[in-house]
Parts: sequence; structure tokens; C-alpha cells
Amino acid sequence: MRTFPDFQHDEFKIFKKLNSPHKIQDFLDGIPINFELHGETYRSPLFTLRHNEAHCMEGALLAGAVLWYHGQKPLIVDLNTVRDDENHIITLFRHNGRWGAFSKTNHAVLRYRDPVYRNVRELAMSYFHEYFKDNGKKTLTSYSVPYNLAQHGTDWLTTKKNLWNIVSALDYIPHTKIMEHSNRRRLRRAHPIELKAGDIVEWEKPNKPST
Repeated sequence: MRTFPDFQHDEFKIFKKLNSPHKIQDFLDGIPINFELHGETYRSPLFTLRHNEAHCMEGALLAGAVLWYHGQKPLIVDLNTVRDDENHIITLFRHNGRWGAFSKTNHAVLRYRDPVYRNVRELAMSYFHEYFKDNGKKTLTSYSVPYNLAQHGTDWLTTKKNLWNIVSALDYIPHTKIMEHSNRRRLRRAHPIELKAGDIVEWEKPNKPST
């Protein structure tokens, strides 16, 4: 695998200190949520750091960049949902043969996973019962194969452009279906206490876009 480029950007200096999974996730948690008040974005890690805000995809890319800096593969996984819900992107890491995940989210669910999972399926399935809409409907349908961001070279780390090419690529890579449609009709909806917990947010959305 190609080594992390020797960029001369001050923003990347923080990567040296982010030398453990806990530090990486704590750093992601400290970045305010990108509510995309001025339109949809898919910023590179450099511009995520400069704007100091991130949604799940931008957080996943940033975590991938940190892993690559420390000599690990920048692998992300797409958690795919029904059409009326939104996908979630996580970043994989491995320790002593077990998988864990970094996750940027504004809610009490769909968060970091410790490296205790034997394979990617176990890890993906740990999100299943947390993935539901306001009416309690569970919506996770499939998960992708791990996607190596390094195949995009180095431009994705610093470009000013939105990374639509990576977003689009995730739509076309193989996904594993979680269950048959007939099983989905038999799922129990999330309990009201779970819905209440799902309403907890880390960052409050501003009432008006900043100027």
C-alpha cells in the first residue's frame, strides 16, 4: 500500500497525536456536526478540518485519513437502508484479529464500536437494532464490502471539490443483504423508550444558517 503523502498542511499535524482508536474517536466526537445549512457537502479530510464540522461520510473519510497516516488501510463500509432513510458510513479498524469501527453521528446510536467483532458481518449487524425511523421501523437492509479509499490515490485527502466520485462508487460496490423481504415484514418496531433515546443529540441544529 502506498504510504501517506508528505503533505505540508498544518491541519494534518494533529494526526500524529491520534495514535489510538480512542483518540481518533474522541477527536471525531469533538468536531461539530455538519448540518449542511448551505447545501450538501462531501468534503475532503483537509477541508473538513478547516471547516471544523463533519457528517457521517466526512467523519469516515477523516478517520480513514488518520488510519492511513499511521500505516493502516483506510477502509470504509456503507450501511445501506430503505429508500426513505439515510445510509450511514463507518470506518473499519482491526486489533488482534478483531474488527471495530469509527463513526461520526449526532445521536446516541450508530456510534463507535470496540474491536470485538470476528468479521465485518458481525460488526455491521451490531447496528441493526439501532437503525430505525421515528415511527420505530427498522431500516438497515445491507452492508457493503470494505472499500479502500487508497484506490483513489491522494487527491481525496486535500481536494476543494466535493467527493461525489467516492459517494457514487459506494452505490456500485457489492453489498450483502441482511434478510429476505418476507422476514422484514415480521420485524418488531422499536419500543418508545428506544425512540426517546434516539432523539438525544450531541449538537443542536442552529435555527438559522450562519452568514
